Amino acid sequence: MLNVSPFALPPALKALLSQLGGVAVAYAAGRAGLLPPGAWPVVTVQAVAAAGIATLLRSARWWRWIHLGFMPVVAGALALQIAPGWYLAAFVAFALIYWSSFRTQVPLFLSNPRTAEAVAGLLRRDRPPSVLDLGSGTGSLLRPLARLRPDCRCEGVESAPAPYLLSRILARHQHNIALARGDFFKMPWGDYDLVYAFLSPVPMNAVWDKARAELRPGALLVSNSFPVEGVDPEQVIEVPDSRHTRLYCYRPAGHEPTPKPLASNAFGRR
Repeated sequence: MLNVSPFALPPALKALLSQLGGVAVAYAAGRAGLLPPGAWPVVTVQAVAAAGIATLLRSARWWRWIHLGFMPVVAGALALQIAPGWYLAAFVAFALIYWSSFRTQVPLFLSNPRTAEAVAGLLRRDRPPSVLDLGSGTGSLLRPLARLRPDCRCEGVESAPAPYLLSRILARHQHNIALARGDFFKMPWGDYDLVYAFLSPVPMNAVWDKARAELRPGALLVSNSFPVEGVDPEQVIEVPDSRHTRLYCYRPAGHEPTPKPLASNAFGRR
């Protein structure tokens, strides 16, 4: 018989179990007469229990906040008697923005201009560089980076439809930006001088493995806020912005070989 650790369950299944467990705890507390009259004590116990179960299942921290607020939001919406069509509209909007975040555990993070300046400072100057932004969102890194380094080939890949469409609209006049919609793990990374990631802790080991397998010597992997577990970065850049951004910089394939000087010939000419 195959034993599966509850910690290894998919994020969506952990979320379902947390919510169902919260309902069971609230129901049991109500049946035992431990709660005062009214709906809100039941809702509060369910929310706290669901967040607690998510913590025990080692769900990502942001999932715990969702559990804590989910049932109160549902109860509040029901009390306001909101028309059903608004629920459908909200679901469609969130799906277009976050798309597969429930599976990948990578929410939508936006980089700021100060971060783009720091990344621009990492790019080589001896030839036009190339940058790949993993999960490029609305293009918040690539647009200022393309202005700072007009010689740079700036490329981004995003899976969620709404951020991708917005990024295409906002970058339509910047000809050194190329954007694609899809899975960045399914495309080659070998042609880039710098690969930028602002994701979450969850996919960073897989990002590191792919970077080690495909990046050429001298190429940089730069992770915004989330280091690769168990790997020491070459340097950590403190960005002077309001959120105290940290950029973890790695060279998965090592440094680029230094060209050897030309030796003099047999006749002693230099």
